[in-house]
Amino acid sequence: MKYAGLVEYDGTDFAGWAAQPGRRTVETTLSGALEIILRQPVKLTVAGRTDAGVHASGQVVSFEADTKLPPSSIAYKTTAVLPPDAALRRCVGVDEGFDARRDATSRSYEYRVVDDPIRSPLERRRTVHVVRKPDLEALQKAAALVRGTHDFRAFTPSKSHHVRFVRAVEESDWEERDGLLVYRVSANSFLYGMVRALVGTMLEVGQGRRGLPCFADLLEGGERSNAGPAVPARGLTLVGVRYEEAVFGGGSS
Repeated sequence: MKYAGLVEYDGTDFAGWAAQPGRRTVETTLSGALEIILRQPVKLTVAGRTDAGVHASGQVVSFEADTKLPPSSIAYKTTAVLPPDAALRRCVGVDEGFDARRDATSRSYEYRVVDDPIRSPLERRRTVHVVRKPDLEALQKAAALVRGTHDFRAFTPSKSHHVRFVRAVEESDWEERDGLLVYRVSANSFLYGMVRALVGTMLEVGQGRRGLPCFADLLEGGERSNAGPAVPARGLTLVGVRYEEAVFGGGSS
């Protein structure tokens, strides 16, 4: 039978999603826990591979298993043997043809910034502290430029495995939330490091170190060396994956 799982993890102590020899990764940790519960090998397909240090509250996986356990028990029992920084929050049966990666229509990320002269110890694992307060209106104007279809090669490493750099961004906006500045972006897919490079460059706009026309030029196929630095991974969270039909009974993921 085919299953879909909603996965949450604190990426701080993981070397990213993908299995790597001798490294602690989310894929290895989750598949190992599932194999303990299901007593069989489990091959996971993931909606979006996250890098080292990146978190997820809405990651989605699909896998096959031959078991009499109900999906809710798979989620409960697997989470019980997972370490504290990972959980299989939901598990549901899906059509045999469902593929968590191939069937995803968009993915959504959030980047969280503490824009206060004083850093926050409680937020240190999931935010980045910016001493020089950015202008929210300038950030919002930059984010509005990101919406639509653009060539994002300026926002991924110049030595990249990508051959296509055009991506369609559906949602891009900054807002103040609970004392933080939060950037939310949704797209059909993302280039490697794209969100972190966008945020780093938009923060330059918000701090008056880069003009909007310069930022707009980068969205039409500029050079990576002309964009801003990528911000640290710890501020980034994969918050949702959307499919044509809701998988877990909600509007997304």
